[in-house]
Amino acid sequence: MNNDEKAFTGKTTLPGPSRRSFLRTASVLTWAAAGGSLVLPRAARAQEPVKGGILKMGLAAGQSTDSLDPALAANAVTFHVLRTFGEPLVDVSPDGELDLRIAEEIESSDDAKTWRFRIRQGVEFHNGEMVTPEDVVATLERHSDEDAQSGALGIMQGISSMSVDGEWVVIELETGNADLPYLLSDYHLQIQPNGGRDDPAAGIGAGAYKIVEHEAGVRYTFEKHANYWDDTRGHYDGVEFLVINDATARMAALQSGQVHIANLVEPKVASLLSRAPNIDVMNVSGRGHYVFIMHCNTAPFDNKDLRLALKYAINREEMVDKILQGFGTIGNDIPVNAAYPLFAESLPQRQYDIEKAAEHYKASGHDGSPIVLKVADAAFPGAVDAAALFQQSAAAAGIPLEVQRVPNDGYWSEVWNKEPFCASYWGGRPVQDQMYSTAYLSTADWNDTRFENEEFDALLLEARAELDPARRTELYAEMAAILHEEGGLICPMFNDFVEAVSTDVQGWVSDGNQDTMNGLAPHKTWLAG
Repeated sequence: MNNDEKAFTGKTTLPGPSRRSFLRTASVLTWAAAGGSLVLPRAARAQEPVKGGILKMGLAAGQSTDSLDPALAANAVTFHVLRTFGEPLVDVSPDGELDLRIAEEIESSDDAKTWRFRIRQGVEFHNGEMVTPEDVVATLERHSDEDAQSGALGIMQGISSMSVDGEWVVIELETGNADLPYLLSDYHLQIQPNGGRDDPAAGIGAGAYKIVEHEAGVRYTFEKHANYWDDTRGHYDGVEFLVINDATARMAALQSGQVHIANLVEPKVASLLSRAPNIDVMNVSGRGHYVFIMHCNTAPFDNKDLRLALKYAINREEMVDKILQGFGTIGNDIPVNAAYPLFAESLPQRQYDIEKAAEHYKASGHDGSPIVLKVADAAFPGAVDAAALFQQSAAAAGIPLEVQRVPNDGYWSEVWNKEPFCASYWGGRPVQDQMYSTAYLSTADWNDTRFENEEFDALLLEARAELDPARRTELYAEMAAILHEEGGLICPMFNDFVEAVSTDVQGWVSDGNQDTMNGLAPHKTWLAG
């Protein structure tokens, strides 16, 4: 190892002066991941894992057009499918530390421009081939290609070159980025044979379970990967996902014993469900948020005054009270909150203001025609009710908001990131750079508000290269202020992740990174013997 490189192994943050931001990241994320839950985390009560059995999960937000291509994953079901069959280079643990997976050691130059990842030996893909550094590079290169339409494209664009050096993958950045390992934990970046170039939708990964059958929008089955490298994970003989988009049907499946875990529990039924026998409701706060998104380049939302009118016309307090019912907090039209490292509290909270909403609406010169907001139950739990509340509060300001309810199936392929005004949700990301790079950088494939701002982009790139945490915090605060004023994001609330879990499921831990233990419930839990 060269003198100008820093190394670390295992579940730890990077040491060294150039990695102070990692230490701060860990402390903030630890605090965030410790958000309250309705019951004591199962890990505190569990015994040794019990091997065997089939875990069944009822999942919302799937559709018939879903693909097994990791690049195209865009909803809760495809997220869970990837997390079940895939294995990433690195992951993020519940306490915010890096969890090394296919990478078993990382080195960084002092300026954070050169990164080296030593690839773990003996990791086997489901097709029997061994994972190689070449597979890792090919995977990262495919997700860097605009033609792949990857949700990770935005975070890959700062890479100038990738190469193989023996057991190591070497990544050179255009500018330093202290958060690069966190960015590479993005769930799209599951390592595939030859990067998935031959058949990206083959569903071949290196995770604890391999796909046996899949019917998009209906059902997925998995069996244990016999040669999985990590014997601390993957306790089940198999896993089954049932796509149950209807919330009532999903909870009924849990109560009847058809499934062991149900995701995206609606807050309005969570407290009632927690009183049911043999069911626990688990919730944890984090970085997930429910939103309404406007395309800044499409009329009438290309008018800043109209965007501001709609932002002032939403009653966030009412929405949090009535939709989240205690399972979340108020948002402020930016995609980050205090759960993120290097978050500044300096941005004033935007309030519901009828007069300002009416003033901006008049200044926009809008012709008074209906402003159509498309929404479906699949957008987020309570989305249709939230849209109705928005319609009522906007009407008080004289804004003609029309809510158009559309089918759940096809919502994520035909409405989100295509229609100019719709409801959506984000699970959040471990660090601010990843959240902003994924969805607000001008060139990001998932820039679902079509926000293009040269000053914002320049600040993002400057923040990546800045290794001083205090200065980086200032840069993120400047970015937040621009997005707050200029962007097409209406973020009324940050949601808890809420799941309903059979008491037969053991080993549950709170993880604020994403829902159902960051998608790792099949890997880390087991059924009581």
